[in-house]
Amino acid sequence: MSTQQPILIIGGGIGGLASALALSRLGIPTLVIEQADEFREVGAGIQVGPNGFRALDRLGVLAQARELAVLPDELIMMDSVNATPVVEIPAGDSFIERFQYPYALIHRADLHNVLLNACRASSQIEFRTSTRVASFSEANGKMNVTTAQGEVISGSALIGADGLWSKVRESIVGDGAPRVSGHIAYRAVIPIEEVPEAYRRNAMILWGGPKNHLVQYPLRGGKLFNLVAVFHSDRYVEGWNTEGDPEELKQRFAGTCDTVQELLAKIDSWRMWVLCDREPVKEWSRGRATLVGDAAHPMLQYLAQGACMAIEDAVVLADEVARCSDDIASAFQAYQQRRYLRTGRCQIMARVHGEFYHATGVTAELRNAMLASRTPEQSYEGLAWLYDKDI
Repeated sequence: MSTQQPILIIGGGIGGLASALALSRLGIPTLVIEQADEFREVGAGIQVGPNGFRALDRLGVLAQARELAVLPDELIMMDSVNATPVVEIPAGDSFIERFQYPYALIHRADLHNVLLNACRASSQIEFRTSTRVASFSEANGKMNVTTAQGEVISGSALIGADGLWSKVRESIVGDGAPRVSGHIAYRAVIPIEEVPEAYRRNAMILWGGPKNHLVQYPLRGGKLFNLVAVFHSDRYVEGWNTEGDPEELKQRFAGTCDTVQELLAKIDSWRMWVLCDREPVKEWSRGRATLVGDAAHPMLQYLAQGACMAIEDAVVLADEVARCSDDIASAFQAYQQRRYLRTGRCQIMARVHGEFYHATGVTAELRNAMLASRTPEQSYEGLAWLYDKDI
């Protein structure tokens, strides 16, 4: 696509940087606009499946991401009440042979830095920080963004990568506030030395319990230990990085096994966030503006696919911009047409998995029996719809 003005990308998170990087590989200039005073990611560990690594490979940063990631030996689900294994999925050589790419555990900030460093190395990408977007409009074949300070920034097109509470989505989709799931997540990262050796397994372990679950896994070469505790709650605090309440955490995990109790007791201070998503939509583009990542299709974290879907978006978006040449509006329409069913399925299945992990009574017994009967090969095939996607 020939253009003198850059494509404006609102939001400098994983989706925004991946979009800038994907377009830069086509020689298309972008300007990434971030409201914070610097480009950074909050949070802790995230999981990246083979489809995410396939997309990172397309962006040329596979080796850098893999170097910073932990590749677990197994993906394990345990029953948090009776401490028995539910299912163990090998994640080593047989997994990589089946899906061509690994399953990995990586600090969100590390993945963000991989993308940021690659973007900074490109002459096609410019950055603006401390810039809050107030509105945008399309006129005469270009997009005009008005900042909170009254400045007008012009570009050839606009990509909203501004997350769950996207201002760009408000104008394009207009579907109001996100849907509050009724689930809250507490997260913490501690030095591995503070964790008893018995729990330092090179695995992603999910302890499923009645209306709660706990996830544990190593980060940064095994130097850190990541814990995420999720439970049903009617509390609501908007935001991503709020101080958690240890007493509520203790109450919500009452009745779980000694291992879960011991792991939770290792943390004195937790950060919490309320889990939200939105209903899947088919249209998230209008004219020369479109959305990527959580701005387009926010999902609960139960499939571990939020970051992966954002990076896939970036690759597919760039593919369609390249294919449609100078017709950016058609490129954006083709991009969403390729993406909406896949991302919508992830949004819905993430909800299903959340209820699956938090099952109680007979439902939990049926879940355990069903998963325990699977061979590793059957488990792989159950994941094929997600991990086999060739972008």
